[in-house]
Amino acid sequence: MTAERIRGGGCGGQCTEGLGFDFTMAFQPIGDVGGGRPWAHEALVRGLDGQGAGWVLSQVTEANRYAFDQACRVKAIELAASLGMGQQPDTRLSINFLPNAVYQPEACIRATLAAARRTGFPPERIIFEVTENERVVDGAHLKSIFTEYKRQGFHTAIDDFGSGYSGLNLLAEFQPDIIKLDMELTRSIDTDRARRSIVSAILTVCRDLGITPVAEGIETPGEATALRDLGITLLQGYLFARPAVEPLVGPTMDFAPALA
Repeated sequence: MTAERIRGGGCGGQCTEGLGFDFTMAFQPIGDVGGGRPWAHEALVRGLDGQGAGWVLSQVTEANRYAFDQACRVKAIELAASLGMGQQPDTRLSINFLPNAVYQPEACIRATLAAARRTGFPPERIIFEVTENERVVDGAHLKSIFTEYKRQGFHTAIDDFGSGYSGLNLLAEFQPDIIKLDMELTRSIDTDRARRSIVSAILTVCRDLGITPVAEGIETPGEATALRDLGITLLQGYLFARPAVEPLVGPTMDFAPALA
């Protein structure tokens, strides 16, 4: 696949009209240790010339926030479909969204559904992540977004759990399908008793509420082994794969070196 096709993302530039800048997506897998395969791929914004997410997000303003949020959804789905993610059995696409950009959830989801239909990407394999680091202005509004997304058949997730403004208060208000433990909790967990205790307690809450835990930011074999021993089988981090514009990590992942 050529760089130009990745840049266009199938929307012919139309999904970024009015933004004043263009962008693409890199994908980083979330691996299933038990199954030895990608469980999901997270879409992460990147500049067309390799700029990081910070460069892209620095151009988002109150005036273009809604258009950017919509463009991200469409571009992530179109790129994922063009790279063959839909042909990887049971593999999900995880998209970050800006809750303060979503006015009416049922209306804002139309472009997502249209992109899924147009590309043949199964909507039930799409996850919407909201980061705990984003200060939520209206908790009731965010709860209504999550409720509507679940009603439409999408999965929901809280990203960077344990690092942001709300912590357990956010989880008490609404229970997503997935929480992603922030790297500040998983860093050096193999040698840090306090972190192991905290993560163990969070996992108890997850089991009680029927929430799937994902550990992110994994960089060492010791961290991966400790998390697996605690019962977390979905892992994401540089130890396994870095975000890449193309190609996707294939239908299998070799965890043996990491967990040896």
